[in-house]
Amino acid sequence: PKLRLCPCQSLPTMLFLRLVALVALYGFSSAAKEEAFQVKFDVVLAPGSYGSFIIECYPEWAPQGVAQFREIIETKIWTGARFFRVIPDFMVQWGIPGKTSDAAAWDSKKIKDDPVVESNRRGLISFATSGKDTRTTQVFINFADNANLDGLGFSPFGKVIEGMDVVDKIYSGDRENPEQGKIKAEGNKYLKKKHPRLSYIKSADFLGADASPEL
Repeated sequence: PKLRLCPCQSLPTMLFLRLVALVALYGFSSAAKEEAFQVKFDVVLAPGSYGSFIIECYPEWAPQGVAQFREIIETKIWTGARFFRVIPDFMVQWGIPGKTSDAAAWDSKKIKDDPVVESNRRGLISFATSGKDTRTTQVFINFADNANLDGLGFSPFGKVIEGMDVVDKIYSGDRENPEQGKIKAEGNKYLKKKHPRLSYIKSADFLGADASPEL
Protein backbone atom coordinates (compact mmCIF):
# COMPACT_ATOMS: atom_id res chain seq x y z
CA PRO A 1 0.00 0.00 0.00
CA LYS A 2 1.07 3.57 -0.67
CA LEU A 3 1.98 5.79 2.26
CA ARG A 4 -0.28 8.79 2.55
CA LEU A 5 0.25 12.06 4.29
CA CYS A 6 -2.00 12.73 7.22
CA PRO A 7 -4.67 15.24 6.09
CA CYS A 8 -3.44 17.62 8.78
CA GLN A 9 0.09 17.58 7.35
CA SER A 10 -0.09 19.37 4.01
CA LEU A 11 3.14 20.03 2.13
CA PRO A 12 3.29 23.71 3.19
CA THR A 13 2.75 22.68 6.82
CA MET A 14 5.55 20.13 6.67
CA LEU A 15 7.92 22.64 5.09
CA PHE A 16 7.05 25.17 7.80
CA LEU A 17 7.72 22.62 10.54
CA ARG A 18 11.08 21.76 8.99
CA LEU A 19 11.97 25.44 8.85
CA VAL A 20 11.08 25.88 12.53
CA ALA A 21 13.23 22.87 13.41
CA LEU A 22 16.18 24.24 11.45
CA VAL A 23 15.88 27.67 13.05
CA ALA A 24 15.77 26.08 16.49
CA LEU A 25 18.75 23.86 15.70
CA TYR A 26 20.95 26.65 14.40
CA GLY A 27 19.76 29.02 17.07
CA PHE A 28 20.82 26.66 19.85
CA SER A 29 24.07 25.94 18.04
CA SER A 30 24.86 29.64 17.77
CA ALA A 31 24.10 30.22 21.46
CA ALA A 32 26.27 27.30 22.45
CA LYS A 33 29.17 28.72 20.45
CA GLU A 34 29.04 32.21 21.95
CA GLU A 35 32.62 33.38 22.20
CA ALA A 36 34.58 34.55 25.21
CA PHE A 37 34.99 38.30 25.65
CA GLN A 38 37.24 40.58 27.67
CA VAL A 39 36.60 43.55 29.93
CA LYS A 40 39.26 45.98 31.11
CA PHE A 41 38.88 47.57 34.54
CA ASP A 42 40.71 50.83 35.22
CA VAL A 43 40.85 51.33 38.97
CA VAL A 44 41.93 53.91 41.51
CA LEU A 45 43.86 52.01 44.17
CA ALA A 46 44.51 55.12 46.29
CA PRO A 47 44.77 58.85 45.63
CA GLY A 48 47.37 59.20 42.87
CA SER A 49 47.75 55.43 42.46
CA TYR A 50 46.13 53.72 39.48
CA GLY A 51 46.11 50.34 37.79
CA SER A 52 44.11 48.06 35.53
CA PHE A 53 43.20 44.43 35.12
CA ILE A 54 41.48 42.42 32.41
CA ILE A 55 38.83 39.76 32.92
CA GLU A 56 37.99 37.21 30.25
CA CYS A 57 34.50 35.68 30.43
CA TYR A 58 33.52 32.21 29.23
CA PRO A 59 29.82 31.59 28.43
CA GLU A 60 30.32 27.82 28.53
CA TRP A 61 31.31 28.04 32.20
CA ALA A 62 28.25 29.92 33.43
CA PRO A 63 25.99 31.26 30.65
CA GLN A 64 23.52 33.11 32.86
CA GLY A 65 26.28 34.66 34.93
CA VAL A 66 28.14 35.81 31.82
CA ALA A 67 24.98 37.34 30.34
CA GLN A 68 24.34 39.24 33.58
CA PHE A 69 27.95 40.44 33.71
CA ARG A 70 27.75 41.63 30.10
CA GLU A 71 24.62 43.67 30.82
CA ILE A 72 26.25 45.19 33.90
CA ILE A 73 29.23 46.33 31.82
CA GLU A 74 26.95 47.66 29.06
CA THR A 75 24.96 49.79 31.50
CA LYS A 76 28.13 51.07 33.28
CA ILE A 77 26.54 50.89 36.72
CA TRP A 78 29.93 50.02 38.26
CA THR A 79 31.55 53.36 37.41
CA GLY A 80 32.72 54.66 40.79
CA ALA A 81 31.77 51.43 42.59
CA ARG A 82 33.94 50.62 45.59
CA PHE A 83 35.71 47.37 46.43
CA PHE A 84 33.88 47.19 49.73
CA ARG A 85 34.82 43.73 51.04
CA VAL A 86 38.47 42.73 50.79
CA ILE A 87 39.84 39.81 52.78
CA PRO A 88 43.53 39.03 52.16
CA ASP A 89 44.26 35.44 51.11
CA PHE A 90 40.55 34.94 50.42
CA MET A 91 38.81 37.31 47.99
CA VAL A 92 37.91 40.86 46.92
CA GLN A 93 34.23 41.71 46.46
CA TRP A 94 32.41 44.59 44.74
CA GLY A 95 29.32 45.26 42.68
CA ILE A 96 26.89 47.43 44.63
CA PRO A 97 26.43 50.49 42.38
CA GLY A 98 27.54 53.81 43.80
CA LYS A 99 24.23 55.38 42.76
CA THR A 100 21.30 54.36 44.96
CA SER A 101 18.90 54.51 42.00
CA ASP A 102 20.98 51.90 40.14
CA ALA A 103 21.25 49.73 43.23
CA ALA A 104 17.46 49.78 43.67
CA ALA A 105 16.78 49.06 40.00
CA TRP A 106 19.09 46.05 39.92
CA ASP A 107 18.05 44.59 43.25
CA SER A 108 15.15 42.80 41.56
CA LYS A 109 17.18 41.52 38.59
CA LYS A 110 18.03 38.21 40.17
CA ILE A 111 19.19 35.34 37.97
CA LYS A 112 19.06 31.60 38.48
CA ASP A 113 22.17 29.73 39.52
CA ASP A 114 24.54 28.18 36.99
CA PRO A 115 26.03 24.74 37.68
CA VAL A 116 29.59 24.94 39.02
CA VAL A 117 31.81 23.93 36.10
CA GLU A 118 35.14 25.43 37.19
CA SER A 119 36.65 25.56 40.67
CA ASN A 120 37.11 28.85 42.52
CA ARG A 121 40.85 29.09 41.91
CA ARG A 122 43.03 32.15 42.36
CA GLY A 123 42.17 34.78 39.77
CA LEU A 124 38.73 33.39 38.89
CA ILE A 125 35.63 35.55 39.27
CA SER A 126 32.19 34.47 40.53
CA PHE A 127 28.95 36.14 41.54
CA ALA A 128 28.26 36.55 45.22
CA THR A 129 24.90 35.25 46.45
CA SER A 130 22.63 35.45 49.47
CA GLY A 131 21.04 32.08 48.77
CA LYS A 132 19.65 30.08 45.87
CA ASP A 133 18.98 32.02 42.65
CA THR A 134 19.83 35.42 44.15
CA ARG A 135 22.69 36.69 41.94
CA THR A 136 22.37 40.34 40.97
CA THR A 137 25.41 42.66 40.66
CA GLN A 138 27.90 41.60 43.34
CA VAL A 139 30.96 39.61 42.27
CA PHE A 140 34.28 38.57 43.74
CA ILE A 141 37.74 37.57 42.57
CA ASN A 142 39.50 34.80 44.43
CA PHE A 143 42.87 35.73 45.95
CA ALA A 144 43.56 32.05 46.65
CA ASP A 145 42.32 28.61 45.62
CA ASN A 146 38.94 28.47 47.39
CA ALA A 147 37.62 25.07 46.35
CA ASN A 148 35.42 25.05 49.46
CA LEU A 149 33.18 27.57 47.68
CA ASP A 150 32.42 25.16 44.84
CA GLY A 151 30.09 23.04 46.92
CA LEU A 152 28.24 26.16 48.06
CA GLY A 153 27.19 26.93 44.48
CA PHE A 154 29.55 29.78 43.59
CA SER A 155 30.11 29.27 39.87
CA PRO A 156 33.10 31.03 38.25
CA PHE A 157 32.30 32.67 34.92
CA GLY A 158 35.67 34.16 34.01
CA LYS A 159 39.23 34.84 35.12
CA VAL A 160 41.78 37.61 35.41
CA ILE A 161 44.11 37.19 32.43
CA GLU A 162 46.15 40.34 33.05
CA GLY A 163 46.79 42.57 36.07
CA MET A 164 46.34 40.16 38.97
CA ASP A 165 49.16 42.08 40.65
CA VAL A 166 46.86 45.12 40.57
CA VAL A 167 43.99 43.12 42.07
CA ASP A 168 46.35 42.11 44.88
CA LYS A 169 46.96 45.82 45.65
CA ILE A 170 43.29 46.73 46.15
CA TYR A 171 42.92 48.42 49.54
CA SER A 172 42.09 45.86 52.23
CA GLY A 173 42.32 47.92 55.42
CA ASP A 174 38.58 48.03 56.05
CA ARG A 175 38.11 44.28 55.53
CA GLU A 176 34.38 43.50 56.00
CA ASN A 177 33.47 46.64 57.92
CA PRO A 178 31.51 48.53 55.22
CA GLU A 179 27.80 47.77 55.74
CA GLN A 180 26.12 46.52 52.58
CA GLY A 181 22.69 47.74 53.67
CA LYS A 182 23.99 51.28 54.04
CA ILE A 183 25.82 51.10 50.71
CA LYS A 184 22.54 50.20 48.99
CA ALA A 185 20.60 52.86 50.88
CA GLU A 186 23.12 55.72 50.75
CA GLY A 187 25.52 54.75 47.96
CA ASN A 188 28.97 56.29 47.68
CA LYS A 189 27.95 59.13 50.01
CA TYR A 190 28.15 56.67 52.90
CA LEU A 191 31.39 55.06 51.71
CA LYS A 192 33.19 58.34 51.06
CA LYS A 193 32.33 59.50 54.57
CA LYS A 194 32.91 56.32 56.57
CA HIS A 195 35.37 54.39 54.38
CA PRO A 196 37.21 56.99 52.29
CA ARG A 197 40.27 54.85 51.55
CA LEU A 198 38.47 52.15 49.55
CA SER A 199 39.82 51.46 46.07
CA TYR A 200 37.24 51.92 43.33
CA ILE A 201 36.44 51.39 39.65
CA LYS A 202 37.16 54.31 37.36
CA SER A 203 35.84 52.55 34.26
CA ALA A 204 35.02 49.07 32.94
CA ASP A 205 34.96 48.61 29.17
CA PHE A 206 34.81 45.81 26.62
CA LEU A 207 37.92 45.06 24.60
CA GLY A 208 38.29 43.77 21.04
CA ALA A 209 35.23 43.21 18.88
CA ASP A 210 32.91 44.03 21.79
CA ALA A 211 34.47 47.45 22.40
CA SER A 212 32.31 50.52 21.82
CA PRO A 213 33.27 52.35 18.60
CA GLU A 214 35.10 55.62 19.08
CA LEU A 215 33.13 58.70 18.10
